[in-house]
Amino acid sequence: MTTLTARSVRVGRLSWQLRPRSVTVALTGLVLLALLMALNMRIGDIDMSLAEVVAGTFDVNSPAHFVIMELRLPRALTGALVGAALALSGAIIQSIARNPLASPEILGVTTGASVTVVAGVVAGGSVNSGVSGLLATLGIPALALLGGLLGAAVVYGLAWRRGLDGYRLVLVGIGVAAVFTNVKFWLLTIGDVNDTGRAMVWISGSLNGRGWEHVTPTALALAVLVPVTLLGTRSLDALRFGDDTVTALGVRMNLARALMILAAVLLAAVATASAGPIAFVALAAPQIALRLARSGQPPLLCSAIIGAVLTTGADLIARTAFSPIELPVGIVTAVLGAPYLIHLIWRSRK
Repeated sequence: MTTLTARSVRVGRLSWQLRPRSVTVALTGLVLLALLMALNMRIGDIDMSLAEVVAGTFDVNSPAHFVIMELRLPRALTGALVGAALALSGAIIQSIARNPLASPEILGVTTGASVTVVAGVVAGGSVNSGVSGLLATLGIPALALLGGLLGAAVVYGLAWRRGLDGYRLVLVGIGVAAVFTNVKFWLLTIGDVNDTGRAMVWISGSLNGRGWEHVTPTALALAVLVPVTLLGTRSLDALRFGDDTVTALGVRMNLARALMILAAVLLAAVATASAGPIAFVALAAPQIALRLARSGQPPLLCSAIIGAVLTTGADLIARTAFSPIELPVGIVTAVLGAPYLIHLIWRSRK
């Protein structure tokens, strides 16, 4: 049975608080996301009006229907879903680590994915050609997913000391990420210049050429993991406090951390496999959502929506800022996110 009151939503024994400001932020974000996606779908070899985009989306007899449904909508949806998955992953990690500078990068997900993709390119040949070997067998998304999970397992294993401490996790993650990054650059130097050049586009984070095969896995991951993370909201709220307090609240601390980190790793790994390691979305979106919603920790749903807005908006900038040259979306998020990272570091120092 589901009941709705002025302050909470209750489903059976489970309940969630409804904060009016968070609801306003979420609804505003959804409207802005829809507008940015529509503007993004206008752009292509043939520019369209918003009316043509709407007609092409919903009218099967529209001349623009094929272009919208097979070429432009999958790209826009991939960007929105990837941004939502990265931001949700970042919100979970920042809540567990109790550190606004924490993100999937420090768990080794994106750097691990980059290493396996570059290794597959160097060992198997071109990213875009049907070659033999590991790259052709698994493909770029599968290699990225495998590398992301392996990278997170390495960080988690090294950070575990009769439990998992948030600050130790961040420090170990930074060290492992540095090692993975240097391995990636070494592989790039020994590979064929044409193949590694194409791999660099993926490493930068790109939505170019994304289709329904990229939309489906990210959408399925969100459909499964968003309810899981919402069920774990109580644990995240408790994990903000010290270990003794968490235990006193009846939360199985290590199990709760492990399950929520696993959900964060899976979200980040699937997102990275679909679009490459798009930088700073997982770092910035939860903090922006936290400040807009004025909550005690990054709100999960608001963070996901803000992440989708950031990625979609960055893709729009990437496609229009230097037209007809199209930048990888990860370059735009990096340029916009770096000053924000400096701002967070400065606030932490103060």
